[in-house]
Amino acid sequence: MPIFEFECLDCGQNMEILIANSETDLVACGSCGGKNLKKLLSAHASVSPTGKFPENAADRCCGSGGPPSSCAGPGSCCGRA
Repeated sequence: MPIFEFECLDCGQNMEILIANSETDLVACGSCGGKNLKKLLSAHASVSPTGKFPENAADRCCGSGGPPSSCAGPGSCCGRA
């Protein structure tokens, strides 16, 4: 089962929930109980073709050890196309 990230549009609370994709309409806000939720696009971990995380820091995406001078922001893969 995937972890989904939601934002409550009633109170602004963000939450992560481990739930089946077919059950996302059953989720309610843990803070206010509201059902007016927006599913957010979450970052995911990626692994190299060898099945391991890249050892060279320059080959990792931002936020996980890439060189700060070349990073354009989280998920930018350090400015690489």
